[in-house]
Amino acid sequence: MVRRSYRDLDESDVRVRPSRRGSRPRTKDRPAHEDAIPARVIAVDRGRWRTVVGAGTDQERTVTAMRARELGRSPVVPGDVVALVGDTSGTDGTLARIVRIEERSSFLRRSADDDDSSERPLVANVDTMVIVTALADPEPRGGMVDRCLVAACVAGIDALLVLTKADLRDPEDFLHTYAPLGVEHLVTHQDRDGRIVGLEQLRERLTGHVSVLIGHSGVGKSTLLNALVPGTERATGVVNAVTGRGRHTSSSALAMQLPDSAGWVIDTPGVRSFGLGHVAPEELLDAFADLAELAEQCPRGCTHLEDAPDCALDELVEQGEAGTAGPARLASYRRLAAALRRNDPWDV
Repeated sequence: MVRRSYRDLDESDVRVRPSRRGSRPRTKDRPAHEDAIPARVIAVDRGRWRTVVGAGTDQERTVTAMRARELGRSPVVPGDVVALVGDTSGTDGTLARIVRIEERSSFLRRSADDDDSSERPLVANVDTMVIVTALADPEPRGGMVDRCLVAACVAGIDALLVLTKADLRDPEDFLHTYAPLGVEHLVTHQDRDGRIVGLEQLRERLTGHVSVLIGHSGVGKSTLLNALVPGTERATGVVNAVTGRGRHTSSSALAMQLPDSAGWVIDTPGVRSFGLGHVAPEELLDAFADLAELAEQCPRGCTHLEDAPDCALDELVEQGEAGTAGPARLASYRRLAAALRRNDPWDV
């Protein structure tokens, strides 16, 4: 018997085992899903997405969906408008598929910390960030407000500062820092009957918009939402008397429709920090509009940090060109800029 090597065999000698899946060639073309219907994502829970189909119509219904394999790892977040196929009846026990994420008008992200460039997608398609801050119990933190303003600027959305618990402290001192920047703000508090003074102004401002509420735990986000969207019943909590911090009461983001289909509000879990590791240094300066204008007088290539030679910001801020809040604003900017610089892989 003559043994022949594999190299001596021609194609007719080689037997090919047929594929169990048939001989149909693979294709990179994906189905167009022209019959898909639009829906808005309102919540995410353990690999399932809760969506609303036909919002504001007689056909409005909640549909639970899963992500189609063709989407890969593309994040799907509350506020996203998606295309659904499959069982979109909304009947208990049924499951649709998300086959497409429609183009977003905005995409809000944060990182775990400033030295972590990994992005954590929060919400999509919002046009207003509502930064909720208590004037007392817990104490207001300007650093958190600054970070949220930066994130809103980078995402291209408007910012609204809502100060709660004004019955405990006068808001003027805190607003003194942000009023010169033209940051839109509203002040609220609860009266003796438990009614929220300033709620109607907030409701009017949010009407016709898609908004996201962000703030520390215990500042009153859930209280505002329960009043804005009756029947929501988001859990409210108290502030720890020792740490001065609130307890997390909302565990996941939830999009809710305002009464009479007047808009959407998205509640996010109370956060302890709002990392900006995904923000580029030049985007950070743009977010500090008061300082960015002054920085035009700096030499080319200036980092605007404390060790930057010939940086014009120090002298201009000292002269009052950035207002009375200028020194605090410059310090806040430099803290964030230094952290981002340490995280920049191109900065050697």
